[in-house]
Amino acid sequence: MSNQSLIIGDVEPFSIVDFPNHISIVAFLQGCPWRCPFCYNQSLQPLSLESASIWTEEKFFAFLERRKGLADAVVFSGGEPLLQQGLYDAIKKAKDIGYTVGLHTGGYNPSALKKVLPLLDWAGFDIKGPEAKYKTLTGGFAVFSEVKKSLKLLIESGIHFECRTTCDPRELTVDDLFEVGTFLKEMGVKEYYLQKYRPTENDQTTTDLQIESLISDEKLISFLSQGFEKFEIRR
Repeated sequence: MSNQSLIIGDVEPFSIVDFPNHISIVAFLQGCPWRCPFCYNQSLQPLSLESASIWTEEKFFAFLERRKGLADAVVFSGGEPLLQQGLYDAIKKAKDIGYTVGLHTGGYNPSALKKVLPLLDWAGFDIKGPEAKYKTLTGGFAVFSEVKKSLKLLIESGIHFECRTTCDPRELTVDDLFEVGTFLKEMGVKEYYLQKYRPTENDQTTTDLQIESLISDEKLISFLSQGFEKFEIRR
């Protein structure tokens, strides 16, 4: 896809939650190499022109021009934005228009991340779970070594970023979250969030009690609160 247009699955024209302290426009890019069991954007998984929305790249950037002054940031989300080789040019174009730019990623491709890092102002980095469970949590892909490389690149870059974990009680335990927190702390991560799991369409069995119990463990919350400069539970 080198030098090709982005395949955009959808656009959120106004968001105050996808980039901290910014009013952002979010481009959900089509395509993801993983098949996480708790994925909320399964329609974005295929990377094909047939999956594209009405949002052509030309239409998207024309929209950015019109929204200057009403929003101050653009977030490239997914799917997995690093899957698309046109990402670098798209980020550069958004910055040339005058926007601050953020990226949501799972860090599956450190070489692609390294390419776009100099252009980024912020990143949201998804940590699926502990190393031993990563293959299950990504739908059968043994990718933790690549994720670790990407996280190291982010830390060394010096840009503002956060790590976050979606707390699916079907897949994760309190001990798993202790392990993730320990790993991130040792890596040098400063900002970490636990995100409340919301049952997907194919999950008819998980109860709210199970969901809440995973993110309400007092020892876990104390451990994470003390281990990071900024920690919160996002409900």
